[in-house]
Amino acid sequence: MVVSEEERQELQQMAQSRSLAAGDVMRARMMLLLSEGVPYRKIQEVLDTTAPTISRWKERFRRHGMAGLREERHPGQKPSVRTPKLQARILAAIKDGPQDGSTPWSCRKLASRFGVSKDTVQRILTQADVRPHRLERYLASDDPDFATKAADLIGWYMAAPQHAAVFCVDEKTAIQALDRLDPVLPLSPGRLERHGFE
Repeated sequence: MVVSEEERQELQQMAQSRSLAAGDVMRARMMLLLSEGVPYRKIQEVLDTTAPTISRWKERFRRHGMAGLREERHPGQKPSVRTPKLQARILAAIKDGPQDGSTPWSCRKLASRFGVSKDTVQRILTQADVRPHRLERYLASDDPDFATKAADLIGWYMAAPQHAAVFCVDEKTAIQALDRLDPVLPLSPGRLERHGFE
């Protein structure tokens, strides 16, 4: 195999390098041995490789020179589909809720609707600080003396008088309200969807 003086110097530098990848160093040594006329069998023993490997790299060097010795790198992942337009569409869909009347959106439901992976949807929701699967409940009273009454009740619980019994009367757990007094407050970035208690 014919190697120019310039290529030989570059191959020798590569073969002696301590910072290059081991594969690059091995291929440089392989080309140097081939240029010196060393037979395949001896190269196989010295470099612990196979004849097809030697033939492949010899052919690549013959065709492309030094550039042919570089290992083909993994092409990497596809470009992200997480565009601002997609993010806006997903966040708008969450505010409207599912059209089929089902429970709040999940990452998988959104992913199937928009044709992306659930991980993409999860990253978009995390970036926007939106959690459609969580719900917060609140109680808003229109009684002007609510704070005073609440303080009195809490006081009874915290320090009940001697020989007194404090009872709490609340809604039955098996009865579900069909409608709520206050409207549902929609979710927004950093704030969960909220339902009133009454």
